[in-house]
Amino acid sequence: MSAAARFALYSEHLNKVSGRHVLALQDFVERHPRLFVLSGAGISTESGIPCYRDREGQRTGRQPILLKEFLGNDYARRRYWARSLIGWPVVADAQPNAAHHAVRALAARSRVHRLVTQNVDGLHTRAGNPDVIELHGNLGRVRCMACGAALTRVAVQRMLEEANPDFTNYTAPSVPDGDAQIENIDFASFNVPGCTRCGGVLKPDVVFFGESVPRALVQDAASSLEAADAMLVLGSSLMVYSGYRFCEWAAKSGKPIAAVNIGKTRADALLALKVEAPCSETLEALIEGLDGG
Repeated sequence: MSAAARFALYSEHLNKVSGRHVLALQDFVERHPRLFVLSGAGISTESGIPCYRDREGQRTGRQPILLKEFLGNDYARRRYWARSLIGWPVVADAQPNAAHHAVRALAARSRVHRLVTQNVDGLHTRAGNPDVIELHGNLGRVRCMACGAALTRVAVQRMLEEANPDFTNYTAPSVPDGDAQIENIDFASFNVPGCTRCGGVLKPDVVFFGESVPRALVQDAASSLEAADAMLVLGSSLMVYSGYRFCEWAAKSGKPIAAVNIGKTRADALLALKVEAPCSETLEALIEGLDGG
């Protein structure tokens, strides 16, 4: 791309996002090249995946299922998989958006020390970002709670459809985590397939509420934060402690934190810089600026 074309693109992005904020973010990145990047649901909304919270950080929609409920309540488990049968295609068909690609571009310019995500959609990896720490797992994987067998969510979707042909005709509004807003249905007749190896209970390989993030992932991320120059939060309200604790640790160790997020975050008081704008336009403008746009 010619210098003139780059400048035109940069100007277009600046028109969408406050130029002052983008320049401040560019300065932040240039002064702290080894970034610990933490992303949340807000980076995937432009891919058509619903966000969990509103601008005030309050959860929208129904309360997510608890691990104890999923494992101990047969009806709740049937309801979960019935809703997932309808809602999963939204995640499966989603494509990485400009923000995911911009993070990859940032890494290609040696600006990302480590990328950690709270998202379970796998879009960072599909955008070409290597070695992503997925704190909350990945909806594309399913595991057996009895024998530990691993299955793909694609394979489980086929099993669910074959076992419940009548449910495949349902449509419903999409909600976060591959869920669908299906109400007023008797889920008792929904057939939940068991593990193909042992017949055990199948569970998406994601961290449910009431379940802890695997210690090894937390330690890996913490070590990466320790070796980073600064922290950059993208599209997260940080209301869940699994992400917020990294801000606490960064602040305690004197590492500055910048955030790109629309609305309130739990870490607002800890931020050295906050850009309240969509991740895509902001990050695209950042890349153009770093390239001399």
